Amino acid sequence: MPDLDPVIHAQARLRIVAALATLAASDYVTFPRLQELLDMTAGNLATHLRKLEDAGYIVIEKTHRGRTPVTYLALSVTGRRAFEDYTAQLRALLGSS
Repeated sequence: MPDLDPVIHAQARLRIVAALATLAASDYVTFPRLQELLDMTAGNLATHLRKLEDAGYIVIEKTHRGRTPVTYLALSVTGRRAFEDYTAQLRALLGSS
């Protein structure tokens, strides 16, 4: 039985990574938009994003649009590969039953 990536396997982080995986490799989403899409509180989302960032799975870019701070989020190459591996392992696990 394959070991599922514990960083991705947590429900909230799986939802985050799955949402970010729908973006093209060069695209990004803003923090408020991702929060809205996933219906998560800002604190909860930030906590899970930190774990994903620590694992190298996401890229967080903080900048300003005029005087307003903006946070952009995207899957890193490592994160995209980890999600592909995760889904392949999940398929293998489900196919073996």
